[in-house]
Order: sequence, then structure tokens, then C-alpha cells
Amino acid sequence: MLITGTFIDEISHDIPHQNWGPEEWENDFKHMKAAGIDTVIIIRSGYRKFITYPSNYLIKEHGCYQPPIDLIDLYLTLSERYGMNFYFGLYDSGVYWDTGNLTTEIDANKYVIEEVWNLYGHRKAFKGWYLSTEISRKTKGAIDAFSSLGAMCKQISNQLPVFISPWIEGKKAVLASSSSLTKEEAISIKEHEAEWNEIFDGIHQSIDAVAFQDGHIDYHELDQFFHVNKLLADKYHLQCWTNAESFDRDMPIKFLPIKFEKLKLKLEAAKRAGYDKAITFEFSHFMSPQSSYIQAHHLYNRYMEFKAIQ
Repeated sequence: MLITGTFIDEISHDIPHQNWGPEEWENDFKHMKAAGIDTVIIIRSGYRKFITYPSNYLIKEHGCYQPPIDLIDLYLTLSERYGMNFYFGLYDSGVYWDTGNLTTEIDANKYVIEEVWNLYGHRKAFKGWYLSTEISRKTKGAIDAFSSLGAMCKQISNQLPVFISPWIEGKKAVLASSSSLTKEEAISIKEHEAEWNEIFDGIHQSIDAVAFQDGHIDYHELDQFFHVNKLLADKYHLQCWTNAESFDRDMPIKFLPIKFEKLKLKLEAAKRAGYDKAITFEFSHFMSPQSSYIQAHHLYNRYMEFKAIQ
């Protein structure tokens, strides 16, 4: 199974910024195209006060900073130039991470959705939406927030697809700020299945695809969890994607490009489970030949060799 989509992590809080401008971004789109990527997803259009486009609403109502460049326009232009589909990731106010209540994200994003559609909805590459707030299990307000925001996105855009990318509450699900790599408490297969059955039951009419992050469980657990994910997605008529993390959660330095053998194991498990699409978090930092991490240059070479024999 090959990677055909990638997040773009322009607004991040735990990965160093690469300070790219239009020239560097265009080079990266060329590398993505060569690697077979047909879909780019802005992982979040803003986080707290930093934003990717000049949002009148977010600057006025949330005190966000005026960005030096309209990155959404740039990414749409490059997506159109290189024949890619662009998915817009919603705004993350940070309140959910502070309070644990996901419903707080509804109010800001109902204005963002309308503003963004008015600004960019006419663009040829604008092909869908990403609900950017991440969860792993039953979370306060999650069903209401995902169903409401997904419905808003679909209604305003004539039913363009919407997807989410949750994580699995495995033993590697530790905070990036933590010095630990693993934790003792981890969700069981049965708990994961029961909780996501309940979540999907409440949100499946408002989303079209789910891309579970694959890095929080151990490699010997991939087949079991992937099998359950595909069963649940099929039950609720959702596309089942994998978010193949191209960074390594097993290293004490957070985060470095993943060892190719590990990425290959995860992609092969997704293929065995019958997944529909593989996306990654994320190409530009962890797989690009122009990444600030030299290990990413070599990962790109190994991946391209792998791709050539598929």
C-alpha cells in the first residue's frame, strides 16, 4: 500500500518550523507529486493565535496574529498546478486541550467554515474538509462537535467529503512534552471497538472517512487494531484510511523521521486489513528531500525504491 496523501503541518506546536516560502513549498509539491501523492490536507488552519490565512473573524474575535502570507491561497494554487486535491483543516482554538471539552470548538469554527468557503470554495482544488481536533476515545462533547461541524462543512459545500484522524489510546499515547515513551495503561481491543462503535454511530452521517493514526500501538498489535477499524468503518459505510506516521515514537528525541522498516510494516498491515487509502503525517518534515532533517532525505530514497517495485 502506497502513501497517496499527506498532511501539511504549517501551524504546529511540537515540531520545528522550517521557515519555507513559496519557492520551497513549490519544490516540496514537486517532490510530493513524484512520490505519488494526490491529496494534501492542511492539518489545522490555525492554532490558538497563529493562523494560515488572513481571517477577519479570527483576528477580530480571537486576537489572532495577521499572517505574513496567505498560505491557504498558496497551497490551493500549488495543488491546482500539480493536480492534487486539497482538504481544509478547521481552526483549533486550544480550548479543548485546556478543558477536555470538544464542544468549545463548535462556536469558532461555524464562522471559520463560512468565511473559508466564501474565500476559497470556488477554487478547483478545494475537494474536502478535515475536522482537525483529535480524539482517541469517548471524549466530552466529541460526538456533538464532530457531527455538528461535519454537517456544517457538508451543507455549505454541497456535500464535499469530511474526514477525521483520531489516535488509538495505545501504550505509546503519551504527551509530546513527556519524557516517557510509553505508559502502563493502554486500551484493549474490546474497549476500542466498543467506544468507536458508539462514536461512529453518532457521527457517521456527518463524516465520510476515518484515518486512524498508526503510531500509538506496537507493531505486533497493528493487525488486530486495523482489522477492528476496518470492520467498524464498513459497518457505518465510511472510507477507512490509515494515517501512516512518518516520524518515530520510539526515540527519546521527539520527533525524528521514522526508520523505513517501521513505516513499511505499518503500510503492509494496512494493506492486509483492506484499507482504502494511506495518508501520512507528514511528508514535508519527515519524508521530504528538502526537510531540515537529513534522515528524511534518506527515508524519501528508501520509500521511492519501495514504491518502484510495487
